Amino acid sequence: MEVETEELKTGKVVVEKVMGKSTATRCFSKYPLKFIIPRKVGSSQTDAVWIYTLTYGGGIVSGDSISCEFTVGDGCTAVLTTQASTKVYKSVGSRCSVQIYEARIGNDALLVVIPDPVTCFSTAKYYQKQVFRIMFNSSLLIVDWITSGRHESGEKWDFMQYKSTNHIYMEGDEPLFLDTVLLEQGSTGTIADRVKDYQVLAMVIILGPKLKHVQDKVQEDVKKMMSEQLQFPATRSQSYSTPSTSHCYNKPSFLASCSPFGPQGNGVVIRIAAMTTESVYRFLQHQLASLEPLVGVSPYH
Repeated sequence: MEVETEELKTGKVVVEKVMGKSTATRCFSKYPLKFIIPRKVGSSQTDAVWIYTLTYGGGIVSGDSISCEFTVGDGCTAVLTTQASTKVYKSVGSRCSVQIYEARIGNDALLVVIPDPVTCFSTAKYYQKQVFRIMFNSSLLIVDWITSGRHESGEKWDFMQYKSTNHIYMEGDEPLFLDTVLLEQGSTGTIADRVKDYQVLAMVIILGPKLKHVQDKVQEDVKKMMSEQLQFPATRSQSYSTPSTSHCYNKPSFLASCSPFGPQGNGVVIRIAAMTTESVYRFLQHQLASLEPLVGVSPYH
């Protein structure tokens, strides 16, 4: 029964076409989660439902377990976002905070997942899993990112464990994209030792026909950006030379890579390591600006 299913969930949203418009026809949430769904974001001509997720207390408490289900019906557009960074508070008794999202995206539908970053406090343990089930012509954009912690409190990569899993399945549960990022303190070295000077790690997944123009722009821009940052300086005697160990090269403050995936490379994943949160915000603002006609406003502005 539907009620029994809802009792197992912390939240559920269903977006369907009503009189030709994308509409949240069902919305359910319970403590510690709350949804805010504005009537309209951006131009009145835009057909998109925005869903803001909030947690009571402004973050996820040790031991919290949040499970949400989202359904984006055929031809609909939905945006899942946050009002601020997702704070994961200190772990109490080694308990882990858990957040699981499951989403189904219908034919010719678009889901855009653009949260602010996760910020884990000292000793926090956090596990996040996002599962997306799509049709052959669904479109999906996911931003998944984490900062090193509360800089103002002197915390940099001080949490105990962070694990983020993103799975995308085609019809018939055929795996299309399976990815897990795991950061944890170890006996042979800390997270800070491994990450060095970088304070933000991010992943952006772009998939589907409605986002082809975004894919093309990001891939072109990242290739140009990295080729400029990582090229070795030429010597006076020749234009191209083998780098000498005597030369000192500055570590790039922003690193990004692009990799295609899926049939005919119809998806792309961008991985980012940056020294500042602001630089990642600027990158996302610039690269996702062309989404405005689809979702009503430019993301991250």
